[in-house]
Amino acid sequence: MLSCNLDLEPHSVWLRTTPGAAALAQPYRCTEAGLFYGGARFSTARTEKNSYILFFTLKGAGLIEQGETTLLLPPGQALLLNCRQPQSYCTAPEHGCWHHYWAHIDGSGVQAVEKILNPHHITAVPLSELTAREPFEQLLSCITSETMPSILRQSLAVHTILSTMAVQSLENDAAASNRALVQQAAEHIRAYYAKPLSLDRLVADAHISKSYFLRLFRQYIGTTPYNFLLCCRITRAKELLVTTDLPVGEVARSTGFVNEANFSTRFSAMAKQSPLQYRRAARRGN
Repeated sequence: MLSCNLDLEPHSVWLRTTPGAAALAQPYRCTEAGLFYGGARFSTARTEKNSYILFFTLKGAGLIEQGETTLLLPPGQALLLNCRQPQSYCTAPEHGCWHHYWAHIDGSGVQAVEKILNPHHITAVPLSELTAREPFEQLLSCITSETMPSILRQSLAVHTILSTMAVQSLENDAAASNRALVQQAAEHIRAYYAKPLSLDRLVADAHISKSYFLRLFRQYIGTTPYNFLLCCRITRAKELLVTTDLPVGEVARSTGFVNEANFSTRFSAMAKQSPLQYRRAARRGN
């Protein structure tokens, strides 16, 4: 269900498109976008829409509500909102106007970034107007075109906005200490990859719960501690295979694997070729 009061100045922009197969295949796609010069009575309340909406405030302020969270979106603030859950937004009282870019977006890339931007509840992210305006204007300039270059430019514009928001979110003050904990754990893995490593030891050193540690590690490093350890070991094994004549079994032991068979299985899975095949191919390339 949708209810709204489109208290908009006449020069407001609202553009729509229906994505075809090529657009639906993109990790970022857009179905509607606009530049709204909302007046004091501008408002929208919606129970569900199969997309996300992205906001960036230019002037005035918006008031956004979803679940138990209510936040003010002043100039220089961006927000990603999942419209599959009930939400409402309007011009914030006492601000008189809400001039803002907006876009209904979706795709696997949007879903992935939402986990970074809104891990527990909707959260505004500071962005400079210079940073936000260019990709939003690019999106508006090509949303109604159905050519492949325009589809790719749309996807790139959405990706640019969201990735900038994600980096900003990850680098803010609240995330700094968490990032430091993860970096410390990653450095420990890099330094001691050849030795037996315990997840419990990493968690104990971080002084947080195991589940929270694993979530933070995946958020900042992009994978689990175990997979990161395997990457470190395999990377070092590749160096030894190319720069030394060590037997494969010795390379396995030098990089922390319990035996040659386990090493060969892991190496083949990650490098898509056996250790000896990798050695021969790399040396031919040199």
